[in-house]
Amino acid sequence: MLEYIKDNLWQVFLILNYAIAIITAGSIVLSNLNPTKTLSYLILLVAFPFVGLIIYFLFGQQYRKSKIFRRKNILNQKNIKEWKEKLKLGYNGLKEFDREKFSDKVKLIRLLYNNEEFLLTLCNKVDILINGEEKFKWLLKDLKNAKKSIHLEYYIIKDDGVGNEVLEILCEKAKEGIKVRLSYDSVGSSLSSKTLKKLKEAEVEFHPFMPVHFPRFTSKLNYRNHRKIIIIDGEIGYVGGVNISDRYVNHTPGIYWRDTHLRIEGEAVGSLQLQFMLNWDFVTPYDVVVENDFFPKCTVSDKVPVQIAASGPDTDWANIMEAIFIAISTADKYIYITTPYFIPSEEILMALIAIAKSGVEVKLIVPKESDSWAAKYATYSYLEKLLEAGVRVYLYKKGFVHAKTMVIDDIFSTVGTANMDYRSFKINFEINALIYHERTAKQMVQTFNNDLEFCDEVSYEQWKNRALIQKMQESFCHLWAPLL
Repeated sequence: MLEYIKDNLWQVFLILNYAIAIITAGSIVLSNLNPTKTLSYLILLVAFPFVGLIIYFLFGQQYRKSKIFRRKNILNQKNIKEWKEKLKLGYNGLKEFDREKFSDKVKLIRLLYNNEEFLLTLCNKVDILINGEEKFKWLLKDLKNAKKSIHLEYYIIKDDGVGNEVLEILCEKAKEGIKVRLSYDSVGSSLSSKTLKKLKEAEVEFHPFMPVHFPRFTSKLNYRNHRKIIIIDGEIGYVGGVNISDRYVNHTPGIYWRDTHLRIEGEAVGSLQLQFMLNWDFVTPYDVVVENDFFPKCTVSDKVPVQIAASGPDTDWANIMEAIFIAISTADKYIYITTPYFIPSEEILMALIAIAKSGVEVKLIVPKESDSWAAKYATYSYLEKLLEAGVRVYLYKKGFVHAKTMVIDDIFSTVGTANMDYRSFKINFEINALIYHERTAKQMVQTFNNDLEFCDEVSYEQWKNRALIQKMQESFCHLWAPLL
């Protein structure tokens, strides 16, 4: 038997491959995925032995509703329930809104509440921070003034210049007795053993998010925590596109990184805190106990309605994608989108095309040059259809635009970590702030218009006649778009 296996090793491996492929194919069919996607995976498994299995197990598994997080431990705790009950507006709270002004945006509020009980909070102060320089100017000051707790959850944190500034303050505050908790993505972040030792000695509690170790990496490499949030004393929150690294501050001549972040004070900070605690309960080896100090009484008098929406493979619904879909579909006047990676789901692409053809003004800013060759041409592969439908497309040329923003009809805007791409909608853990406020929307429009000054607008005729080699690059990258 062993001699036969040895003499026919390739055939044995091939039989083993197809045996696993048949079992996998049955699982795919029973999952009731999109028929096109199902057929694509089946063809991949049949036509490409070994490679097909590797690609599917790396990128094809569906984790939604698998309940990766231990949610019940946090959500069932008494002080979480009391906090949610105190702020829960339900449908009664919507009566405080001007129905004529908010119109169909109420549908969006209800969607997110029905999906995951994402609360609409009314008492908030929101500051829009342009680029890393502005974010870190505020953040370093807020960190130094922390009195009780500092919670950070980041996709990228590095021990470089600005990163070390932040880490140094964290160590100092921890030594003062302030509880500092840090969750960082083990794929996106880069912290040396020396830095980790320093954090440990200062009694900063830190845990990597789903660390990647062979051979278990196949279920983890593709599902990353892309969130960027900080909560200070339960009173100040940060969320947006700016990671903690020198790359995000424009100190190097010739390198410009255009990004947007939010600083929030008020009730919405509690929603950020809750999402942090859900993640913290997952990354820690013990059951987390929520302290009352995490949700202090709100003293903010400003009235800026904010809803925090989080999504990931652990949630029942693709919350952020659904929110963006409803926001686009209910637009009346205009939609202005800025995103570094435009690799949309079919639903979002169709919504944009249909709303543009209905007469709503749609403008899209994407980078002229990306930090990823594949992502750049995958993005470009979608532009011809948009242009043909009447969407106005602008290529940002001052540097790399990394902001993830959308503003609609002078009343709705969103800033967060989610790109307008398949990975953010379906794979990664993301978080966005949704703001229902005229003044904030007008500020976002002004920021969008400022960015247009550094853009080249693309015409349909111009784009249709682009070079054949570029079209080939786009088509190749389009095939891999969901994996980028």
